[in-house]
Amino acid sequence: MSPATLSGRCIAVTRPRAQCEALAAGIAARGGTALVFPLIAIEGIADSDQIRAARRALAGYDLAFFVSPNAVEHGVAALGGRAAWPPGLRVAGVGAGTRAALEQRGFEGVIAPRSGADSEAVLALPEFSPGALVGRRLLIVRGDGGRDLLGHQAERRGAEVSYLSCYRRRLPAADAGGLLDVVRDARLSALVVTSSEALGNLAAIVGDEGLAALRQLPLFVPHPRIAERAGEYGFESIISTGPGDSGILSGLDAHFQHVG
Repeated sequence: MSPATLSGRCIAVTRPRAQCEALAAGIAARGGTALVFPLIAIEGIADSDQIRAARRALAGYDLAFFVSPNAVEHGVAALGGRAAWPPGLRVAGVGAGTRAALEQRGFEGVIAPRSGADSEAVLALPEFSPGALVGRRLLIVRGDGGRDLLGHQAERRGAEVSYLSCYRRRLPAADAGGLLDVVRDARLSALVVTSSEALGNLAAIVGDEGLAALRQLPLFVPHPRIAERAGEYGFESIISTGPGDSGILSGLDAHFQHVG
């Protein structure tokens, strides 16, 4: 890979602000410019009866599964921090980013797929097989709401599943003007969108006219479900990448090293 595969390119990075830094740095290292434009705002949930109950019961769980780096950031803190973590409680995550967030907080032996970053990939792991889950108590740490596939399947495989909501996702108070000005001036080369929810927020923020302009740009997404939703929104050039920052950056490299 050339170190300047993104030279002169401006890439919109739309992850929640706290998760933009590493991807933006990777774009800069390749000679590009990251336009940070978060499409989801994350806010922690204040200490609640549910959180206090989960904290008291924590030692009774066999496995704590975190659905995202946001769940790690807010969930570990809500549950008392790493120092208060029961020694026998194993941790798991949905992919490389969640694994890294757990390891940065001192957790070892994190269970997470090496490839893939969704519930299906987690359910394929030996630790989530029917034989491994029977009779186990599983705590799923997540945002308010969210996809329940993993929890439902874990219950079918014999686990006792509990959920802990530790943060909320909301539409950010974003001004579309700066983003659309870059589009109108032909200075934006591509967008990176990492969730279907973010696509809906994008449409709400920029409106029909803005979305029509953005549809002409390459859109990089790390999962087939997001690609499918992007097609429903009318995007014309949808590039599916691998998961995580490394997958997205590899997708950007592969695309732009062949574009004049």
